[in-house]
Formats: sequence, structure tokens, C-alpha cells
Amino acid sequence: MIKLLVVDDAPFVREIVRHSLRATNIEIVGEAEDGQEAVTLAVRLKPDVILMDIVLPLKNGIEAAKEIISLIAHQKIVAFSTNDTESIIMKTLEAGCVSFLPKPFQRDQLIAAIEQAAGSKNMRRDHAANE
Repeated sequence: MIKLLVVDDAPFVREIVRHSLRATNIEIVGEAEDGQEAVTLAVRLKPDVILMDIVLPLKNGIEAAKEIISLIAHQKIVAFSTNDTESIIMKTLEAGCVSFLPKPFQRDQLIAAIEQAAGSKNMRRDHAANE
């Protein structure tokens, strides 16, 4: 079972994710509405994967991802957003996210992104070890 933390300020998006993940090997262990709450829950719940929206109140998803990874170096984060410009995607990857999922997403895309993140190696650590 993959433990997932869902971070999005829109309740309907969190509901879509919950509905999409029914009858899968992915268990939602927590939900956050803003970036600060995401950091707190990540540390407390220690999920396998975090699904992180980019546009969030209090602390945006990129800032939250950086903070989470500074606290939990191995944390796998999948960024997702309607803002899927190349610049935003690059910023999420530079912040340490393992992948980016554009909204709206299909159920199969969501599941695949989470499963791939759960099974992925930490690219930053692997890259640093090879230098």
C-alpha cells in the first residue's frame, strides 16, 4: 500500500483525487489545504508520496516542496497544477519534485504518477553520488 498525502486548496480537487484512488493500492493518509499545512503533515505522517498543487495559500507548492525535502531528504513529491508552462515544470523539478502532472488529469495518469514516484529513486541523491 502506498501512503499518499494530498495537498490542494480546492476541496473538489481533493474529492476527485479521493474518488480516483478508490480500489487502488494507494491510501490517502492525509489532506492539506495550504503549503504550511503540507509541511506539518509531511513530517507527522511520513507519506510515501505527496501530491502537491503549486498554487497554494500561505506557502506555494514549490516553497513547501523545498522545505519538506530539506526536512525529509528522501521524500517523493509529485507536483500538479493547471499552470503547466515549461518554466513552472522546471521550477518544480529544481525544487526536488520527482515529476509533474498537469491538471486536469486522467485517473490512469494520476495512479501511474503516484506509483512511479513511490518506486523512483531519489534523482538528486543519485546524481550527486555520481559526481
